[in-house]
Amino acid sequence: MFATAARADHNIHLVGGTVELLIDTSAGYPIIAHWGAPVSRGNSLDLPALLSGPVPHAHLDRPADAGALRDPGRGFHGRPAVRGHRGSRAWSTLFELRSIESTDTDCQFQLVDAAAMLSLSLRYEVLPEGVIKVDVQLTNDGDDAYTLDELSSWLPLPDRAAEIIDFSGRWLRERQLARRPILPGIALREGQEGRSGHDYTIVQCASTAGATFARGEIWAMALMWSGNTRHMVEQLPTGRKSIGAGELLAPGEVVLGPGERYTAPTVVALHSRAGLDGISDVAHGWLRSRPQHPTRVRPRPLTLNVWEAVYFDHDLERLSALAEVAASVGVERFVLDDGWFGARRDDHAGLGDWVVSPDVWPDGLRPLADRIRSLGMEFGLWFEGEMVSPDSELYRTHPDWILRVDSRIPPTARNQLVLDLSNTDAYAHVLEQVDAVIRDAGVSYIKWDHNRTLVDPGHGGAPAVRRQTQAIYALFDELRRRNPGLEIESCASGGGRVDLGMVMHADRFWTSDSNDPLERQEIQRWTSLVIPPELLGMHIGPTISHTTGRRHSIQFRAITALFGHAGIEWNLLEATDDERAAIRDWAVFYRAERDLLHSGRVVRGDHGDPAALVHGVVARDRSRAIFAYVQKSPAQGSVPDTFVLPGLDPDAVYRVSSRDFGGAPAVQHRPPRWMAGAELTGAALGEIGLRPPIVFPEEAILVVCDRIPG
Repeated sequence: MFATAARADHNIHLVGGTVELLIDTSAGYPIIAHWGAPVSRGNSLDLPALLSGPVPHAHLDRPADAGALRDPGRGFHGRPAVRGHRGSRAWSTLFELRSIESTDTDCQFQLVDAAAMLSLSLRYEVLPEGVIKVDVQLTNDGDDAYTLDELSSWLPLPDRAAEIIDFSGRWLRERQLARRPILPGIALREGQEGRSGHDYTIVQCASTAGATFARGEIWAMALMWSGNTRHMVEQLPTGRKSIGAGELLAPGEVVLGPGERYTAPTVVALHSRAGLDGISDVAHGWLRSRPQHPTRVRPRPLTLNVWEAVYFDHDLERLSALAEVAASVGVERFVLDDGWFGARRDDHAGLGDWVVSPDVWPDGLRPLADRIRSLGMEFGLWFEGEMVSPDSELYRTHPDWILRVDSRIPPTARNQLVLDLSNTDAYAHVLEQVDAVIRDAGVSYIKWDHNRTLVDPGHGGAPAVRRQTQAIYALFDELRRRNPGLEIESCASGGGRVDLGMVMHADRFWTSDSNDPLERQEIQRWTSLVIPPELLGMHIGPTISHTTGRRHSIQFRAITALFGHAGIEWNLLEATDDERAAIRDWAVFYRAERDLLHSGRVVRGDHGDPAALVHGVVARDRSRAIFAYVQKSPAQGSVPDTFVLPGLDPDAVYRVSSRDFGGAPAVQHRPPRWMAGAELTGAALGEIGLRPPIVFPEEAILVVCDRIPG
């Protein structure tokens, strides 16, 4: 992969991977002429000729492209990038270019609106993996305050963009596909929970009509932010379309004094001409290239979390017995969840008092932690440091340390309030208490929860979501600085804070509180569109799901949990010998294959029957691949549709076989011959496909493909 930049006359083009960004500055301000597949071929294009068009009746006499900032002063009637005011002044912007600085990988524009007394820095960077990063800073050059209402980043969409693909959801059903046509007006997705939320889309896509996983063109935009957010797709009366994203600011949240500056969260843009899987290729390649990416440090350890095993019922003898069984089946990390601190015997008390409870742990956590380490496992611990229980020593001592509006106490949720981490004393309290526990018990991993939305999130009378978000980033970074090697899992009632901002400060996401493998199919499928699977916690839950009451085979649960950072959320003391043997077999397979699972190309089959799903991971050299065929509900036909295995080398021959854990799923009559082993070309597997067995609904088949040398 490569990244280059060039400038000729008023043209700027940045190229990285399979994307090119063309910017025209001939009008005295930056106009995005193109972003997508490379088109210049190293030549200087006549961008004004490409951008010019006819003048319709009842428009401006000399219509002009409003540019990257969509200035109203240029006659733009859509949503501008900058919205704000000085009382009744400076509410309409008209930015002019003052300077350009270009390197081989980025271009930075300095712009000024002299009348509004504002200056703006706009930077585009194209990374070698094909990601476009957009960074914007706005400075108040005036002598009085400027109230900023919005600063968003926008990119134009070509006329062939026809559909919006994004995701909605709720607790236990995060990232559910939402697909609709682009229509006149603005399609607006806002998150106002104070965290990204269970309804958060992570990325918003525009696509050509009918785009699939393998086909069609996609333009996507995502926000690197964990607070309140806004994603938009707009179509003007002229027919022109654009996509934008930015932080959602509460009224008065950002008021810039003279000389003060607002830095917007970074926006990333992704492009693919190979369908939705192409977006995954770009996003995963970018995130995996980071020096701090967890798999660049070591393999992802198989994790047991004890929440659904013991809940608040903590007991050293019982947990030690559970740890022994966990070690015997191949668990590498043991995580103690809620209930170890303060007066936390249920969810009505104790949050904020991050000291080990002498009632439950009279000798502290060291005896359990040492026992876990003696069994060859790491010790992890649960915190929810942004919250406080009204029934806690902290709240009784410092009731003023919560986010609130004036003296009004917000309603509780999960019997808790939210600590104001922009209060330096509250921040220091959480940091020091958590750090002390980590050091004392030798904790190498923390699961950090965030179990409620924010209501009236104010500090000193002003909105404070932005400052709260910056504080949790700082706190995570400081904990890691003080405790080298510490890993942090971001959990928010499951998948309520999974975003491209938190991915820069945490090592893992708890994908959902639902361990039901049927629900997990769609949740994991779409969460991994931009988040690499090795960052997504995927666990084998109990036989009967704690959240849906469904009963599922060990085979279905194990295959579902395999394709991410695998783990277990189950009281293994209650598992049968056969179930433990199946988990042991699965754990051996996971450890042997995690390098492939956590580095390979994620692919998803475009299957004709909505009753089934196909997904897999293909090694970068295409020498090996692992796929899952999932029968969600009864097949439409008496003989199920074939399923193709995408991403293989069409010219290679593969040995294909099935793999099971704890006994193959019940197959009606007889299984297809390939399940016992077959040799087939990658072309045949990708074009003709395999006929699945007839299995009961809510089951899965694991398919392993090995390229035959020669």
